[in-house]
Amino acid sequence: MSMSHLYGRREEEEEGVEVESFEVTDWDLANEFNPDRRRFRQSKEQATYGIWADRDSDEDERPSFGGKRSKDYTTPVSFVSAGLRKTAAEEKQQQQEGGSDDSDNDSSPAPPPPRATAPKKLQMGTFGGNQSQRFAGGIQSGKGIGNWEKHTRGIGQKLLQKMGYQPGKGLGKNAQGIVNPIEAKVRKGKGAVGAYGNERTQQSLQDFPVVDSDEEEEKEFKKELGQWRKDPTGTAGKKKPKYSYKTADELKAKGKMAYRSTVASAGELAQVKVIDMTGREQKVYYSYSQISNKHSVPDEAPPSLATHDQKGSGFALPELEHNLQLLIDLTEQDILQSARRLQHEKDVVVSLSHESQALQSRLDTEQDAIQRMEAVLALVERFPTEETAPGEEPSLQECAHIFETLQTDYYEEYNTMGLGDLAVAVVHPLLKEKLSSWDPLKDSLYCLEDIGQWRAILEFRDMHSSGPHSNMDPYHRLLWEVWIPVMRSCVSNWQPRIVGPMVDCVDLWAPLLPLWILDQLLEQMILPRLQREVDNWNPLTDTVPIHSWIHPWLPLLQARLEPLYPPIRSKLSNALQRWHPSDASARLILQPWKNVFTAGAWEAFMVKNIIPKLALCLEELVINPHQQQMEPFHWVMDWEGMLSPSSLVSLLDKNFFSKWLQVLCSWLSNSPNYEEITKWYLGWKSMFSDVLLAQPLIKEKFNEALDIMNRAVSSGMGGYMQPGARENIAYLTQTERRKDFQYEALQERRDAESVAHRGIGTGVPTNFKDLIQTKAEENNIVFMPVVGKRHEGKQLYTFGRIVIYIDRGVVFVQGEKTWVPTSLQSLIDMAK
Repeated sequence: MSMSHLYGRREEEEEGVEVESFEVTDWDLANEFNPDRRRFRQSKEQATYGIWADRDSDEDERPSFGGKRSKDYTTPVSFVSAGLRKTAAEEKQQQQEGGSDDSDNDSSPAPPPPRATAPKKLQMGTFGGNQSQRFAGGIQSGKGIGNWEKHTRGIGQKLLQKMGYQPGKGLGKNAQGIVNPIEAKVRKGKGAVGAYGNERTQQSLQDFPVVDSDEEEEKEFKKELGQWRKDPTGTAGKKKPKYSYKTADELKAKGKMAYRSTVASAGELAQVKVIDMTGREQKVYYSYSQISNKHSVPDEAPPSLATHDQKGSGFALPELEHNLQLLIDLTEQDILQSARRLQHEKDVVVSLSHESQALQSRLDTEQDAIQRMEAVLALVERFPTEETAPGEEPSLQECAHIFETLQTDYYEEYNTMGLGDLAVAVVHPLLKEKLSSWDPLKDSLYCLEDIGQWRAILEFRDMHSSGPHSNMDPYHRLLWEVWIPVMRSCVSNWQPRIVGPMVDCVDLWAPLLPLWILDQLLEQMILPRLQREVDNWNPLTDTVPIHSWIHPWLPLLQARLEPLYPPIRSKLSNALQRWHPSDASARLILQPWKNVFTAGAWEAFMVKNIIPKLALCLEELVINPHQQQMEPFHWVMDWEGMLSPSSLVSLLDKNFFSKWLQVLCSWLSNSPNYEEITKWYLGWKSMFSDVLLAQPLIKEKFNEALDIMNRAVSSGMGGYMQPGARENIAYLTQTERRKDFQYEALQERRDAESVAHRGIGTGVPTNFKDLIQTKAEENNIVFMPVVGKRHEGKQLYTFGRIVIYIDRGVVFVQGEKTWVPTSLQSLIDMAK
C-alpha cells in the first residue's frame, strides 16, 4: 500500500469538514519504484499533530528527507499558556474584533479557519459562545470538542474513560471541571521557561497553594548559570583567572599519602626512567612516584587548548613557566623533607622517652630487688655461725620465725636462692642437740610440735622424694639426718615383746613422717627385730602368747608381716604333735590367728594338725544309750568355730553318724521303749548347732534315723509294741520335717531381707534391670515396660524414646531391621 494515505491528502472545505485525498501521485510512484530510497523520518510536529501537521508550500510534493529545513520564526509560538507579546494597538484591535464576533455569533456561524492555521488551532467546526468560554488557543469550551474523533480510532476518549472520565461531566477528582480558563502570563523576553523567574499566576497560587522557595531556587540557578554561561552579565569581558592555593598542612598531608603509596617501590623502581606520551606533549619522569603524583591534585585541571593558544599568543614564555614550576617543586620538596625530618625527630623523641621509662622502671625494680636482698641478708645474718658465742645463738623458735618471715615476705628470693637449704646448717645442729637426750619409748611426744612446725616451713608439697639422695626436700633431709639416727638407736635396744611403747611412738609420729621414711623405719628397723624375736620364740616354753606382741603391728605393717607367718605355723605344728583334744590351750593359742592367716593356709593347718586328733577322739567315743560319756563329743564340738563347716561335717559323717545309726538299729530290734528312743534322738540333735543342722548331710542323717524308726514301727520289728508308739513316731517325723521346712523358709526370708537391706542401704542394684532403672533416674529418663508387648517372650521396655529388652544381662536396642546389643552408656547417650 502506498503511503499517500498518510501524507498525500487533499483537503476539501465543504461545510468545515476536511476530506483526505487517496489518489496516487507521482511521488508515490517514484517512492515505490526506488528500492534504495531513504526512509522518512517524522518530525516532532508530525508526531504530535499527525494529519493536522503543517505542510510545505507545495502541496503536491512529499516532505523532504535531506537535511533540516530552516525554521520559520514569523509564525507565532504554539504555546497554549503564552505567546508573543503584542502591542497595545494590536490588543485593542483584537478586543474590538472579539466584540464583533460575539455580536454576530447568534446570527451566522463563523467561517472555517484558514487551512494553514487548522492544526494549531485544532478547529473542527464552527465555534460559538462568549469570549470567556474560549480557551487561550481559541477553542470553544462547550460542545463540538472531540468531534474529530469520529474520523479516527478514538483512542483519546478510551484512555479518558479508563481513567474515570464520564461523558457530560467535568474532569477532576470530584468531577468539578475547570472553573476559570487557564490564564496566560506574558514573558518579558524570548528566553526559555523559567529564564525570567517565577511565572505563576494568581489563579495557580489559589488552586495550588504550595509553599516553595522559588526565590532561593532562582538565586541558585543564577549562581550556577554563571559557571557555564559565557557572559552571564551580558558584557563581553574576559574570564578572570582562577588561582589555586595550597597550604603547608595540605602539602604535608599530600606528601604523607604519596610517601605511603610509594614506599613499597622505593627500591629498584626509584631510578627508573619513564616516558609519558599520554598527553599532548611528551613528558619524561625519573620514577614511578612522579607518575602517581601526576593527577594527585584534582582541582588543578590542565588549561584548555583555546586558553593555551590565547596565552601563547599574548604571553608565551615557556622557559619562565618551567623555571617557576621547578622552583615550586623544589620548595614543595624542601617543605616535605623538613616535615619528614621533623616527624622522624618526634618519633625518635617518643622512642627515647619509652626507652627511658623502661630503663627507669627496670632501675626501680633492681633498686627494690637490692633493698629486698639487703633485708634478706639481714635476716640470714641472724642465724648462728661458727663465730657465734655458745650462749648467743638463737633458739629453734627464733629460727622458725626467721624462716617464716623469709617465706611470707620474701617468697620469690626464698625459692630462687634456695634458702631452705640453710636449715641443714642452721637447724640441724640445734635440733640434734635437743634430740640427743630423747628416749622415744619413754616420752613419745617430746619435740613433736617442733618437728611439725618445721614440716610446715621446710616441706615442699610438689616434691616427692623416694629415698635418700642429694636433692632431698629440706624437711625430709632434716628427719633423715636428725630424727632417724635417734630412732635407729632406740629400735636396736628395744625388746619386741614390749610392744606397746614402740607402737604408740610410731603411731604418733607417722602423720609427720614422709612415706619413704616411714617405710624405712618399719622395714629396715622394726621388722628385722621382729623376725629375730620370732626365730627365738618357743611355743612350748614361752608363757607370753606370740599374738600379743605380733598382732599390734598389723595396722602398721599389714602385709609386711607375711614373712613371719610360715615360721610361726611351723613352730605351732611342731608343738601340736603330742597334743590331745582334751587340752583347750591349743584352741586359745590358735584362735587369734584364724583371721590373720589366709583361708587356704588356715584350712591346710587345721587339716594337718587338728582334724586327725579330733577324728581319733570320735573313734574312741562309745555310744551307750543307757550310760553315755559326752566329754569326747564336747571336745570335738568346741572346735566348730575354728573348723570350716565342710570339714566338720565330713569329720562327723565318717567318725560319728555311722556308729550312731548302728546303735539305733540295734536298739530298735530289742523290744525298745519308743518314748526313750524319741528322747534319745532329740537329745543328740540338740547337741548340734543350727548351722550344722542346716547342712544337707547332717539333715540327711537325722532324716535317715526317722525313717528307720518309722519302718520299725510299721513292720512290728522287735515283737511286742507299745500302744501309741506308731502314732508318736509319725508325729515326731512330721514335727521334725515341719521344723526343717520352717527353718528353710525363715532362712530364705532372712537372706532376701538382708539382700534388700543391703541394696537400699548402699544404693547398689540387685540385678541388671534395677541398674538400668537407677541410671534412668540419674539422667531423668523415663524407663517403663510396654504393656502387652513382648519379643521372644521377653518384656519390652521404653528407655526414653528407645524400645529395648533385657536378656541375660544384655540390653538389646531395636534397630532398623534387627535387635542390636549395646552398652549401658551408649543406651544413655542415644536416649539423650
